[in-house]
Amino acid sequence: MDTHDTTGALEEALERLHASGPERLGRLTNHAPMVVEALATRGRADAVHRWLDLYRHKLEDLPGTVAPVTDADWREALGDPRRAADWIRYFGRALGEQPWRDVLAAWWPRLLPGMYGGSTHPVIRVGHAVRALETDENAPRLAELAHGLGYWAARHRPVAGITALPAAPSAARSLDAVPPVPDARGGFPDRLAAVRGLPRWADDVTDPDTARERLAELVRAATHRYATHGHGEPTMLVHAATAPNAVLRTLGSLPKELWAPSLHAAWTASAAVTAMYAPAEPVTHGAAPRRTAQEVLERALAHGDEHVVKLTDTALDVGDERALAAALRAVELSDPLVPN
Repeated sequence: MDTHDTTGALEEALERLHASGPERLGRLTNHAPMVVEALATRGRADAVHRWLDLYRHKLEDLPGTVAPVTDADWREALGDPRRAADWIRYFGRALGEQPWRDVLAAWWPRLLPGMYGGSTHPVIRVGHAVRALETDENAPRLAELAHGLGYWAARHRPVAGITALPAAPSAARSLDAVPPVPDARGGFPDRLAAVRGLPRWADDVTDPDTARERLAELVRAATHRYATHGHGEPTMLVHAATAPNAVLRTLGSLPKELWAPSLHAAWTASAAVTAMYAPAEPVTHGAAPRRTAQEVLERALAHGDEHVVKLTDTALDVGDERALAAALRAVELSDPLVPN
């Protein structure tokens, strides 16, 4: 179902969006670059600008610069959201001077420990940007990678002090074993700070190919789980699947020695989101009428919510009936995108 977009719609949309910042109201992520890439990849480039017109009221101008980020002082700017525009310019320069895979390989291990900042949206944006570049390398797509990496660097947030708990053999059972945060309240940063222990699933994996297999298993398990647990928080629980899938999409453009560390970081992120937002009890999700992947995509597009579209995009990667049911569940649970 993946389609190489030759219409130029994605490039036009990205050029529109690169005048906008990665967030609005100082904390809410700009999802538009991720959604338009997903639509173009899934053969709906014709819908890109129409969807973007509906979403434009959620965009803010790119913030101003503070001071240039340099190779000598980048550590001081890491994790400073005020420096988003500085970081975007830094990566724009780097990508103009070096092959994009070299820039990605150099910065991936530096950014990976902080993938929890921005509610995991920065790594998701990078995953979409990498997928676009793997099919066609051009200026708007390179600029999108600069925006994604810059957002990640500005929102870089490591986690520490999490106790390692026993894990089950499978990703699905280990997600079941994640202890929920007691009396969870507040936004993502407050809930993340309250995570105290997570199972150590797949922590012994060092072989790159095994790491890739385990990561695919995690994406499948987290996507399936949304159908029965998404009611705990329909928007935020999407990220338990989309964040590890962004990492999975990026592996092929990274050196193999980075695959196992990527698995471990993705597991921690998915498990942490599960701990923060999972409901007390699952629901029994009855069998829905069978729909094709294209029909599910059309339902998501008609609904329009950015998280619904992105979860559907991940569900199409997984590709099985349970994953498609999870995407339809997101349609049921989420508020549709409407014009302002």
